[in-house]
Amino acid sequence: MKLLSQLRTSSFQLALLYMVVFATSVFLLLAFIYWRTAGFMTAQTDETIEAEIAGLAEQYRGSGINGLITIIRERVARDPNAKSIYLLTTDDFVKLAGNIETWPQGSRSESGWINFTLNESVGWTGPERLARARIFEVQGGLRLLVGRDVDELTNLKRVIETAINWGMGITLALALLGGFLMSRSTTRRIEVINNTSRRIMNGHLSLRIPTRGTDDDFDQLAENLNQMLDRIVYLMEGIRHVSDSIAHDLRTPLTRLRNQLENTLMSVDNDEAREQAGRAVAEADQLLATFNALLRIARLETRGNTADMKQVSLAELVSDACELYEALAEDKAQQFEQSLENNVVIEGDRDLLFQMVSNLIDNAIKYTPEQGRIRVNVRKEENDAIFEVGDSGIGIPDEEKDQVFQRFYRVGKSRSLPGNGLGLSLVSAVAEIHQGVISLNDHHPGEDYPGLMVTIRMPAYSPNRKRLKDTQTIPAASEAGEQTSPKELKGSS
Repeated sequence: MKLLSQLRTSSFQLALLYMVVFATSVFLLLAFIYWRTAGFMTAQTDETIEAEIAGLAEQYRGSGINGLITIIRERVARDPNAKSIYLLTTDDFVKLAGNIETWPQGSRSESGWINFTLNESVGWTGPERLARARIFEVQGGLRLLVGRDVDELTNLKRVIETAINWGMGITLALALLGGFLMSRSTTRRIEVINNTSRRIMNGHLSLRIPTRGTDDDFDQLAENLNQMLDRIVYLMEGIRHVSDSIAHDLRTPLTRLRNQLENTLMSVDNDEAREQAGRAVAEADQLLATFNALLRIARLETRGNTADMKQVSLAELVSDACELYEALAEDKAQQFEQSLENNVVIEGDRDLLFQMVSNLIDNAIKYTPEQGRIRVNVRKEENDAIFEVGDSGIGIPDEEKDQVFQRFYRVGKSRSLPGNGLGLSLVSAVAEIHQGVISLNDHHPGEDYPGLMVTIRMPAYSPNRKRLKDTQTIPAASEAGEQTSPKELKGSS
């Protein structure tokens, strides 16, 4: 599988393209060398035959037919290996002289050249060989064939062709190996950047892409990306600092204002004034809940306080949260079902996990109409602990499921309900700390009220598994001077 992914990389495809271009260049070069070499050897053979023909013609002009026969016989006698081929016949193909007996059969060109095989069909007694000759007619009705044994030339051509084929094969193999090694090196550098980028996207904003100090293209790219990350972190910290400072600074005067309104509520006797003061106290509580949720999310995202993760029974924790919210479900005549598997243990911060579970259950109750149905599941799948909350409420459109974890984002259908759009942001932050993955799906697809199924998959505790690293949390609600109650959790959803 890893090899297939390697072959699909752009670096390997670029190396493959280079290999094709390189192999084509080598092939054209070798083909040119072969063409020039083979052509030169063939031309040299033809020139040798032409020279012998010229000598025989001169002898014929000087001594006539008898002199031609004599010189052919002398040349045959001086050439025991029969490198030269001769055959002189009459018009009716009766042999007069030569070292073959009969006229060969083969393809003859317009210029009189013929390629044939020396074998028994032409009266050849030696091993079968290849020959090339030229045929022409002599005055007096005679026919003359003069040729050369080209078996060695043909074998040499075959050796060159074999060498070219092997050379091309070796060239392709080396080019493929070189392309693979080159793409592998490039892919490793890219994979380092990808892995670091994924970890940074998962919240490790302090990480930076490593460099080799070679000042090559990848080092320059890494340095530019690191500078960009530094700038982004600087801007994010500035925005977070401003928003956290506003939330922190306004919480104290809001708390005083809320206490003063509550004192006013207790001191006035007029019913209308008491009602107005009560509404003002409720609005102040909502504002305080919003600021508390903002600060809580900020602490989670910055992970300013390190906590020792402990083993937590997920079923027990969810059971406690369900017990807290069952009364709210009964008020709306909702069916509240639980399916909790025991022995599902995770490593985490119990207070944060309780807030996450409570927020999801509270949202399910809030957005499910009366006499609706809510189901809470805890189970284990292989090495993962699964927590699910499903309802029969209004659900979330598919195009908005990726946006609901943003701060203050609210689905259009839920804007008329109380809340500030921070509940799922808090859930996302807690899940990220516990290496959890959240998925949102329709609980009842195709129905008027599709509902929502929120699934959080977290690593189950195992003695052999490494403990969660860099895990940080916020102070418990009681330590921060806040009260964690169904009312407050409901307000931050």
